[in-house]
Amino acid sequence: MIHKIISPVPFPEGTVNSFIIKDDALSIVDVGTKTPEALEAIKIGVKNAGYQMEDIEQVILTHHHPDHVGWIDAFPNAEVLGHVYVDAWLRRDPLFIDSHYQFYIDRMKEEGVPEKYFTWAKKMTRSVEMLGERTLTGIIHDGDEIPGHKGLVAVETLGHAQSHLAFWHEEKKVMIGGDLLLAKISSNPLIEPPLNPKAKRAKSLLQYNASLKKLLTMPIEKLYSGHGDEITNVNELVHARLEKQNLRAMKVLHLLEERPKTIFEINMEIFPALYEKQLGLTLSQTIGQMDYLMDVDLVKEEQDENGVFWYVKK
Repeated sequence: MIHKIISPVPFPEGTVNSFIIKDDALSIVDVGTKTPEALEAIKIGVKNAGYQMEDIEQVILTHHHPDHVGWIDAFPNAEVLGHVYVDAWLRRDPLFIDSHYQFYIDRMKEEGVPEKYFTWAKKMTRSVEMLGERTLTGIIHDGDEIPGHKGLVAVETLGHAQSHLAFWHEEKKVMIGGDLLLAKISSNPLIEPPLNPKAKRAKSLLQYNASLKKLLTMPIEKLYSGHGDEITNVNELVHARLEKQNLRAMKVLHLLEERPKTIFEINMEIFPALYEKQLGLTLSQTIGQMDYLMDVDLVKEEQDENGVFWYVKK
């Protein structure tokens, strides 16, 4: 039994989905954004499903983004389960949180971003004010069966977030997919700091493509998404998204025909009307395309004496 609850978000998506699931345990997957409007919608949704907030025994999180973890505090009797990366956020681990600003500054330097845009480093660091005050009571790993939900297994699906999990029930052929695959829009593979500040950044687009390809190995009949409608044509949509991403990459490759360029130069050409307003998001997308083009051996990366990377068509 899956009962969907829709709550508003102050972001372009407009709404986000939570799911009440009832087996041996009564759980809710994802808990909206930390706004009064979202809390009211969630309370109404829980009531319409026949329960009270106090009845919920587990909060299960698909990933750490604020539109999915906002109201963990609203379920006083619930365990809170999620990925280890979510744990670092909710504990407000000082080493992890404090590493974010420098991580984004370092990336912008490598990308050839002019110093006047470095103020974006603070904007790209997610605010802990959007998080609840509770911490995880249990860590979910890839392949774990969710307590109280026999047959429901966690699938690590990184890319959109470094904490992303989907939940797959093989017998029922149903998946709760978070933001891995959305019906109307493509998820953004976001550049996020590693748990270990000394580690290299993850190649989010390559992770995301690999996560999408995992879906092709599962006979999913219905996928419940984090935003929008349920998806019943999973394989078809995955193939379409992968093909569209490849076409975008080929357009980016064309921009390197005449000379080597930096990420920032490419970014300005791809997103001339958007890059100043959404620098973090557009840089993530541009970095992703370069990672992809290097992975398929069409582009090479060269670093100059100032530490800036330049991209050269092979």
